[in-house]
Amino acid sequence: MRKLETGNWKLAGNGIRTAFLLCAALVLSAATALAQVSPAEILNPQLKASEAAYLQQLQAFNLDIQSVKFPFPFHLARYVNLDPKEQTAMDTRGVEFVKFHDRMVLKITGIYSAAYSAERLSQNERASRVFQEVVVPVLKILPKDIPADVTADAIGFEISYHARSRQGNYDYEGKEILVAVLAKDDAFAYSKLARESERQEVLNRSDVYLNGKPFGLALGEREAYNVEGLERSDLHKAAPAATAPVPAATERSQVRALRADPGLLPNAQPAGPKATAPSEGAPQNTLPPSSAIRPQADAPSQPPAAARTQADADRLQAQYQAQFDALAKQGATQFHFVDYAPPSLAVFHGKIFVQLTMRNLLEFRADSTSIYKRAAQSFDLFLAQQFKPLLDKLPTSSEIEGLDVTVLNQLASEPKPSSEAIEFICPMRPLRKFVDAEITSQDLINVSFVLVNGVRIALDLQRAE
Repeated sequence: MRKLETGNWKLAGNGIRTAFLLCAALVLSAATALAQVSPAEILNPQLKASEAAYLQQLQAFNLDIQSVKFPFPFHLARYVNLDPKEQTAMDTRGVEFVKFHDRMVLKITGIYSAAYSAERLSQNERASRVFQEVVVPVLKILPKDIPADVTADAIGFEISYHARSRQGNYDYEGKEILVAVLAKDDAFAYSKLARESERQEVLNRSDVYLNGKPFGLALGEREAYNVEGLERSDLHKAAPAATAPVPAATERSQVRALRADPGLLPNAQPAGPKATAPSEGAPQNTLPPSSAIRPQADAPSQPPAAARTQADADRLQAQYQAQFDALAKQGATQFHFVDYAPPSLAVFHGKIFVQLTMRNLLEFRADSTSIYKRAAQSFDLFLAQQFKPLLDKLPTSSEIEGLDVTVLNQLASEPKPSSEAIEFICPMRPLRKFVDAEITSQDLINVSFVLVNGVRIALDLQRAE
């Protein structure tokens, strides 16, 4: 009798163990599915088709990247956020197909929890370490999960990390973003190249950016190469199967303290008659087409002006520094400026813009609003009201061609509050027309750039709210 009971318990134990393993497998399967962008979320037909065709491979690639032992923790993230400590609240689906310079790119995005000394390591040495410590290990496992004939023109990486510096009695830690876009054949062959000179040749013809600027990454060197002297890939040329040109990646002239730079591998959609934001809560992986950025109808016909440099911005800031100092002093109370980023001038797309950073007075819940609704309400209910008094206090120089305003939102979320930065880059002429009630807020948005945590979005104010 005792043997029979033992046998029955053994059978029951096997059943329980089988059920447990089945549940574990289901949970793991669900977690894997959640770790990858769903094709249903993607609007661009070309990107949707590739995401659907390689969904299982992308899921496996995602998991294999997480299993790699990097020198410092590396976390996949669909968007490069402000603070790596807030990983748990971020979208960790950092492997997806995107459009970049009218080519299809399999993009790997993530945060590398390394903080390099800016005094000991040059900018090139920091970027080179990140490439060697993160990009190279991922390229090694790429062929394991992704077929060499994958429907993509290139393999791209967007990696953020930190650099520490000391000024006087204060320590500063700012974020840097390295972007590398390698042609598909180069990406699959890179780990097999034995000589450093061969690997350097790949980098010389690849698209590499640091903090938004083209960068000549030099392996084993202290200083970067001059980009103008390098062979670059043909990723900027239209692919035969491309449907229409898409906007180029946003270029940045400098890194702002304590906040992220724009991502350099934005998603994009084919050009169309009008760009609109998705309905509330719907994911969006497209940028507005270039046709959505309409020039002013009454703009005079004249040759394009020479691109401005940061030296031009610095010269102009020195000329109006007293006015900027007065604005900073008054702006803390009237405009809710942050104390660590005083008004300054910087170059964006070859033009000089006034950079301002404000704290939003509105409160949002992360679980009940989308980035589009928060961006729309931040503009309509907060920033738009600040434009008129702001313009009255800015220099009237014709060399200043717009405002670059970052609105910092505090989000109530579990398990702890988080934040986001919404950046509105508005040309001066339509901005003044908006203040004078000659155009609507949507007209102004249509000729402006809107970025959320450094990622450009399309914004239809009425639909988003």
